Amino acid sequence: SMIESNEGNNGGGNGDAVQLSSPTFSSSLSLSRRTSTTWFCKYESMSCLLAKAQALLNVDLKQMEEPQLVRYRTGEEFSWHYDEIPSAQLSNGGQRLATLLVYLNDLDKDRGGGTVFRDLKSPVNESNKRKKKGSSKGNGNQLTVRPKSGTALVFFPAFKDGKPDPRTLHKGEVALDTKMIAQLWIHEKEYQASVPENNLQADAANGVREELERLGVSNVM
Repeated sequence: SMIESNEGNNGGGNGDAVQLSSPTFSSSLSLSRRTSTTWFCKYESMSCLLAKAQALLNVDLKQMEEPQLVRYRTGEEFSWHYDEIPSAQLSNGGQRLATLLVYLNDLDKDRGGGTVFRDLKSPVNESNKRKKKGSSKGNGNQLTVRPKSGTALVFFPAFKDGKPDPRTLHKGEVALDTKMIAQLWIHEKEYQASVPENNLQADAANGVREELERLGVSNVM
């Protein structure tokens, strides 16, 4: 696999991906603990993910950051943080408007690894409300999305005008088993990738077009 071929080559790769310790922004809004490992992937090697993101969000490929694969080993986490980009670093593509996370394996509830939003609440179960006459016991807690293979989480770190949404503060719980995700961020404007070398959205265009045709999706950017 791509990950196996890059294992142990921190900062290196085989051309399809570059392995790095997962980066964070140097900002008072995103000082956090992150102990995972990230592979920055070539656009052309991730055409299926890009096509589905384009179909879901109707955005241009040029707005997409490098697609990434992230591994959390046992005991690793990503503490409270925002996905927004600090104002001093907006020259490349502007603000992040959307986050797409795809869970690549299952983790049971007692094994951690959930994506938790501090200021968003889980929907109250209506049947429980009726039984408890309005009680929200067991409901209305911090919104937590459990890793389930093949499912995706989409949220919006900023509004359409680029203003960050403070409600999206979130964390990746400490994982008690290995957790794998694919992630993709969508920018306001055209984004220029930095890794791997010569990584261009245009190189994925044909593969994305073919995947959209296979999915029966049309009328996207």
